[in-house]
Amino acid sequence: MTGPSGAGKGTLISRLLGRIPELELAVSATTRERRPEEVDGRDYWFVSDEEFDRRLAAGELLEYVRFPWGQRSGTLRSEIARITESGRIPVLELELEGALTVRNEVPGSVTIFVDAPLPELERRLLERATESAGEINERLEMAREQKRRAGDFHYVVANDDLDRAVAELEDVVRGEINAAARLSRT
Repeated sequence: MTGPSGAGKGTLISRLLGRIPELELAVSATTRERRPEEVDGRDYWFVSDEEFDRRLAAGELLEYVRFPWGQRSGTLRSEIARITESGRIPVLELELEGALTVRNEVPGSVTIFVDAPLPELERRLLERATESAGEINERLEMAREQKRRAGDFHYVVANDDLDRAVAELEDVVRGEINAAARLSRT
């Protein structure tokens, strides 16, 4: 799942995980400093730049992104393996390029772009109060570019009404799970 910062990807994923128990969120690795309320291994795997470099060189990352403000985040292949080996379906919350990488490299992956109107994105980012004014402006500029690429994904879900967006997302995911199950039986 991807979309602009502030589109509500995390909220939608949280609600989706509560409705479809066979899903599990893959925890990303990041070089960003941990916020006070965050827990290593639950919210992110917090790693140093050196550790990220080592994992990248070893091919341990399925995808990664370097943000304009310096931090890097990516999906550990070990997270995907851990989830699939337990019989569950991994859900990845990714930046746009990472989602396209997964779409191109992982057979059967399904990409969903979560969208929201720009004024709503700005309101949510300001309300979240985790970024500086400069970072918010950078995120809004990124959002404009990302919104132009929404058609590159299998599905687009507008998160302008949370309950409707969750219901639509659940329908999409259940439909894909059912289709995959039908294919595996043939």
